[in-house]
Amino acid sequence: MSRIAYVNGQYVRHADAAVHVEDRGYQFADGVYEVCEVWQGKIVDMPRHLDRLNRSLNELQIDWPMARSAVEFVIRQVIRRNRVVNGLVYIQVTRGVAKRDHFFPAEDVAPSIVVTAKPTSPAASQVQADKGIAVVSYPENRWPRVDIKTIALLPNVLAKQHAKENGGKEAWYTDADGNVTEGGSTNAWIVTKEGALVTRPADNGILRGITRAVVLDLVQKEGLTFDERPFSLDEAFEAKEAFVTAASTLVMPVTRIDGKIIGNGHPGSVATRLRELFHTATDLQTA
Repeated sequence: MSRIAYVNGQYVRHADAAVHVEDRGYQFADGVYEVCEVWQGKIVDMPRHLDRLNRSLNELQIDWPMARSAVEFVIRQVIRRNRVVNGLVYIQVTRGVAKRDHFFPAEDVAPSIVVTAKPTSPAASQVQADKGIAVVSYPENRWPRVDIKTIALLPNVLAKQHAKENGGKEAWYTDADGNVTEGGSTNAWIVTKEGALVTRPADNGILRGITRAVVLDLVQKEGLTFDERPFSLDEAFEAKEAFVTAASTLVMPVTRIDGKIIGNGHPGSVATRLRELFHTATDLQTA
């Protein structure tokens, strides 16, 4: 079956989908995006994702390309037309098509929108979670406003490629003080030897992950000890557990950091439990 994409008002074959050469997303990375999980035919936490999309658009002074309800309709249509039961749906909005100029274009230039969806394998993801992943540290190389979910991801690409070339599945950014900020496409967590979950505060220095927010809900529901603060690589090396969170990974245990074994070298009980409970704490809407 051919994949279907939505591009600026039209549903087209994925192979034929294209944007204008002077789209500001292509010229300046002048846009934002969101990724939602699709699980068992349900869209996971769509309201939270679209709330964050709204925040990103506002921060960059980009208008919605259409009414929010219309975006929700398109998301569902793209999922259905691609027959995605378990997978991911991607929404990208740019400032639109205009003559290349650093200044914002005229107000009558409409924002561009692209929506795509693809299937993923929960079984394959679980195999990875049962084993755990390795992460590799990388010096922070991004602009200060990483709380805005922009499409300007070249720094993340470089960090994740560095991780791949050094045996890692994910990169962990470290700031000038030697503290972990977040992953190249995930939020970073540790569990201390005392059993406290630790992750960096969601200020402007990290992305306010939706999966992160769900895990925080679970932490409260399960009565787990939580400490929202920075943590160093050295503290991570000595942690009982480590894991990352994102819509594309859910709760993914980390068993190695910079080649060092974390805990006993196997996924920890806290991360495993949070992964098992994850979808019980999410907002699930029919696709």
